Amino acid sequence: MHTPSDQQIPPPLRRIPVQQRSAERLARILDACAEVLDETGYESLSTRAVAVRAGVPIGSVYRFFSNKRAMADALAHRNLDVYIARVDERLATAEPLEWRYAIDVVIDVYLAMKRDMAGFARIDFCVPAPAAGLPDHANQLVADRLCDLLAERLGRAPDADLRRTFLIAVEAADALLQLAFRADPSGDPVIIAETKELVRAYLARVLD
Repeated sequence: MHTPSDQQIPPPLRRIPVQQRSAERLARILDACAEVLDETGYESLSTRAVAVRAGVPIGSVYRFFSNKRAMADALAHRNLDVYIARVDERLATAEPLEWRYAIDVVIDVYLAMKRDMAGFARIDFCVPAPAAGLPDHANQLVADRLCDLLAERLGRAPDADLRRTFLIAVEAADALLQLAFRADPSGDPVIIAETKELVRAYLARVLD
């Protein structure tokens, strides 16, 4: 039986920080990674540039990450945690929760992060170039986290059928929102509106 934990891949850290000082240093490194990404893109990202931006020795970066790919993966995992927390915070103010409103929040929070959060436009929930030979589980992770969150708030059981439905909705929204940002650096508003309409229509089959 499928459970969310089947898809949960831990951040690729060499060492998990246990002291507050180490956790703060890790956060500075990831913040710096996001800033450098905005300036250079993923291909030109380097652990040395991140170390300089974070104001830490290069050895501190390698203490947590074996290479830039691992560092970018960790940033993507953090982005997903931040995204789910922001969606949860927005939904907490809506009682009773109507699912169409929840879907608008899910998309609007993503759009706000895409436009305003450092590094998010370059790396949202996955690194642009998948690791050789490994499947890209990013949309599966996003779908599972959203399914768990919304199912609980809507009083639904997050069974296999609902998880599959959420995965298809996430895959469709991801493709269309990529198109929206290719058409307009701020996100084409017509394509975004059509994306919301399409996702709502699809989910209505199981959520109405």
